[in-house]
Amino acid sequence: MGSLPQPPVHNAKAPRPVLDSIFAFVPNRDTLGGTSYFIVRNEGNILIDCPALEQINLDFLRSHGGVRWLVITHRGAIGKTPELQQALGCEVVIQEQEAYLLPNLTVTTFTQEIILTSTTQIIWTPGHSPGSSCLYDSTFGGILFSGRHLLPNQQGEPVPLRTAKTFHWPRQIKNVQSLLERFTPDTLEYICPGANTGFLRGKRVIDQSYKRLAALDFSDLLQVQPIL
Repeated sequence: MGSLPQPPVHNAKAPRPVLDSIFAFVPNRDTLGGTSYFIVRNEGNILIDCPALEQINLDFLRSHGGVRWLVITHRGAIGKTPELQQALGCEVVIQEQEAYLLPNLTVTTFTQEIILTSTTQIIWTPGHSPGSSCLYDSTFGGILFSGRHLLPNQQGEPVPLRTAKTFHWPRQIKNVQSLLERFTPDTLEYICPGANTGFLRGKRVIDQSYKRLAALDFSDLLQVQPIL
């Protein structure tokens, strides 16, 4: 049997709006402070990474029509995926190299890319982990839900972050560059990062995202030593 929802955290808060019909959940201790997002769409609602398994979150999701897809952007965001799938009856989507971490669970896997709706697709961006991926939504000038592939630094700028557990740093850098090749300033306006959201200092998204990524010095980044 699946776990029951956790007792409410002190001062537990409902998800907050990020953009119209897009919401961010309070960082989840089960995913080391990861931030999950919820996109409300006529073609089906999308939950990106696992929020805490708390009644306030389940009630919020159900009050907005439930969840059609639960997208896991990297292995560290799995959290209580089995329990969420059982509670919400949603389809779990994860890159094929990390599906083994969800044994005995029915999941949908992909290799390079998968299209969910007319405006959303998931892109494999390995480096942080073997199956790290980003979800792209073409509304609002383009939004990239970056998981831990790109995170805000202390200045709120989007950067790849190398840690002692980074799977393959050069590959991660290469996949940041591939995003610049895929998108343009007109198709990538916002990034919604999957962690470190406190560094946004009250802002709910990283804006002018393409311009900010284009300003990165990739040669210097390759020399960055891991943060322990």
